[in-house]
Amino acid sequence: MEVMEFLEIRNGKIVGAASGREIRLRGTNIGGWMNLEDFINGYAGTDQSIRHAMKETIGEAKAKFFFDRMLDYFFTEDDVRFLKENGLNVVRLPLNYRRFEDDERPYVYKEEGFRRLDEALRICEKHGVYAILDMHAVQGFQNTHWHSDNKARHSFFWHDALSHERFYALWRAIAERYRDRAVVAGYDLMNEPCTNTPFGDYPHTFYGNYKPDWERMNRIYRKAVQEIRSVDPKHIIFLEGDKYGGMFAGLDAPFAENLAYSSHNYTAAGFGPGPYPGVIRSNNPEAPQGVHWDLAYQRKVFLEHEGTVFAKCHQVPLLVGEFGSVYNVPAEEIPDRLRAMDDQLSVFEENGAHWTTWTYKDVGVMGLVTLDPESEYMQRLSSFLEKKYRLGTDDWMHWIPAVTARQLVAGAASYLREVIDESIHPGCNNKALSQAVLCVYAASLLEPEYAKTFKGLPEEKLDEILQSFSFKQCVVNRELAGLLRKHAGPR
Repeated sequence: MEVMEFLEIRNGKIVGAASGREIRLRGTNIGGWMNLEDFINGYAGTDQSIRHAMKETIGEAKAKFFFDRMLDYFFTEDDVRFLKENGLNVVRLPLNYRRFEDDERPYVYKEEGFRRLDEALRICEKHGVYAILDMHAVQGFQNTHWHSDNKARHSFFWHDALSHERFYALWRAIAERYRDRAVVAGYDLMNEPCTNTPFGDYPHTFYGNYKPDWERMNRIYRKAVQEIRSVDPKHIIFLEGDKYGGMFAGLDAPFAENLAYSSHNYTAAGFGPGPYPGVIRSNNPEAPQGVHWDLAYQRKVFLEHEGTVFAKCHQVPLLVGEFGSVYNVPAEEIPDRLRAMDDQLSVFEENGAHWTTWTYKDVGVMGLVTLDPESEYMQRLSSFLEKKYRLGTDDWMHWIPAVTARQLVAGAASYLREVIDESIHPGCNNKALSQAVLCVYAASLLEPEYAKTFKGLPEEKLDEILQSFSFKQCVVNRELAGLLRKHAGPR
């Protein structure tokens, strides 16, 4: 077993506490493991809602067995060994607070969740791979989206004192448990916070009109850091910018020892459609339009990102906690998405940024490792997935055509623009309306259909199906793995 050093920050760099040797964190996210996500695991809806649908359809005991087995096979020693062999030295572990605490039993922590995390840390430590503990879904929801397990699409966390107290207490319990574990690189306090969309992402609160609540965010960050430091004075704490890791201008200057900062840097170049280098025809209304993307423009975008500016100004480490390219695109576009990823990694490397790709494993969207299309899980879900993509229920997947569904939403949005003053709702309502209609309502209609796929099957058969998530049955994206080895290989 490799002896791992505690990590700390000295002179703006992450170093081994004992040796003083600089350590650059290069790795990936294990999304879809202790926080399920629709496009990663293959269902529709959110973590909590699909678990409910499964319980209602196949029974509570079998539903628990199903999801336990999915997680058992999703991330194992085979996965860690593969990552280490490809030069990666860190995994960011997205966690859902529900794996550790129930809403009906606040402050009573689930040993089962901690045991699973303990085992992941054990195998990471065995292979010399650090782990960042990332609170991806917090009590009351820190943003309005599926990745914070938010079916309601209202973000209650920021204005709810009880959610604050539970958030602080859970982090204190985690820090107390792992304060002496060097394999833990640090704590990512809160994934993709969004302080000021309490009632959802609507045009008047988001697109072009978003106003961060810096006072509230800084106050909560300070208190959370204080609570962690009361039991763990050593580990690095990573703080993310507002608006999904994109805005940093109003964050307090570093106010404690061993603080690092984390931005999320998804770009149109990684998603398309369009050639790279070349002009990307992004369907994302917030992405730059008509821009020629190449290495020089990737560098410009990174250097002008508020996270980069903040880190350089305060001489603190920057972790690009999430970024990536998609590969479930027409075959002729895959090389473009890989070239975009290659250039983005080059920019991170030349600027000394730490990085973790999104994501490690999924059902064939953007994973370094994907489920085999011929596996039993994928074969059983083939018609369901086709319907899900046709409906556009994973609405952020804007490169998926979902033509008819989006045309219908666009028609409704067009009618709204006829009767609502556009100056009150600048831009278009398409994306906000699409999220409400497709991601929430249509996805809800599909949840029972996913569950019925597994109805009547004995546990032995469910176990066999869920082995599709095991590394040995998955397919490696060899081209992407080669890129990661190129940028993260032995130094």
